[in-house]
Amino acid sequence: MLIKQEPLSIKELADRCGLEAKAEPSLLGKMIVGAAPLESAETGQIAFLDNPKYVKYLEGTQASAVICQEKYLDQVPERVVALLSDRPYDAYAGVLAQLYPTGMRPLPITGIAGISDRAFVSPEAQIEDNVTVEFGACIGPGAALGSGSVILPGAVIGPGVQIGRNTTIGANSVVIHALIGDNVIVHNGVQIGQDGFGFAMGPGGHQKIPQFGRVIIQDKVEIGAGTAIDRGANRDTIIGEGTKIDNQVQIGHNTVIGRHCVIVGQVGISGSAKLGNFVVIAGKSGVAGHIEVGDGAQVGGGTAVLSNVAPGESVMGIPAIQASSWMRNAAKIMLEDRKEKAAAKAKKKND
Repeated sequence: MLIKQEPLSIKELADRCGLEAKAEPSLLGKMIVGAAPLESAETGQIAFLDNPKYVKYLEGTQASAVICQEKYLDQVPERVVALLSDRPYDAYAGVLAQLYPTGMRPLPITGIAGISDRAFVSPEAQIEDNVTVEFGACIGPGAALGSGSVILPGAVIGPGVQIGRNTTIGANSVVIHALIGDNVIVHNGVQIGQDGFGFAMGPGGHQKIPQFGRVIIQDKVEIGAGTAIDRGANRDTIIGEGTKIDNQVQIGHNTVIGRHCVIVGQVGISGSAKLGNFVVIAGKSGVAGHIEVGDGAQVGGGTAVLSNVAPGESVMGIPAIQASSWMRNAAKIMLEDRKEKAAAKAKKKND
């Protein structure tokens, strides 16, 4: 199903999103039917300006409205309505939610509401009204699905799993041993609640340690495609409210992630690690087991976190050190490298 547009007048958008409109009143009735980048937007579309390097496109834009900071107001063409915001990108996100309401979460593949006769739903499952379960999905005994939830094709909801209201489980995802809150988005191919990697290693071989914890995912979490979140070994793996997890992330057993964290693609978090609230971990980073990362800390891309990170601290490198130190060291290495290359070039010339 295609994402549908909801045309709105500029005034309606401004009112709904709390933006101050600056233009001739006659322009506020123009309809906005879509959004586009500043340099390619056409009449009837809205754009935004946040990064100063795109100011050069402002004078020639054909957009009907532009979201920008007040300092750019004098550069907005008279034919264009300026919608003022101190945080243009945030405001743009709010506008897109109004223009493309069906783009806020994955849509049913068939577009048919209700429970497909080609899905398996256990008679022991508890399903509230207004739930969609698409073809090929499997709902196990004792599972509970809240009103407004959508289970896409091929998804598996295991025995006893509880899923809150207005939550979407993507195609071919598997959710077992888990409790999931309201307004959660689980994209395609996500694996939640499988065994963690637990073995007692010894000279006679590696003995499996049974995993008997759960995964608890709180409200408004979003989990990207191909991510795996292991169940707890002897306690629960927890993902805090509002946390956003990118594609292909691995979260080990007993990990606790706080509220409103951002975990970017290909991050690996080992078992029993603990992240505070509002932590950001950039792509391809790794967090060792039993490590604590404090509230508001930031981990740069490709970093190996092998020791605790203090609240509010920014770290980079292998092993992780303060980001400012890493950048100074990198600058020194680059300078030395340039010197060595220049010396080698001079020597070659003299030879």
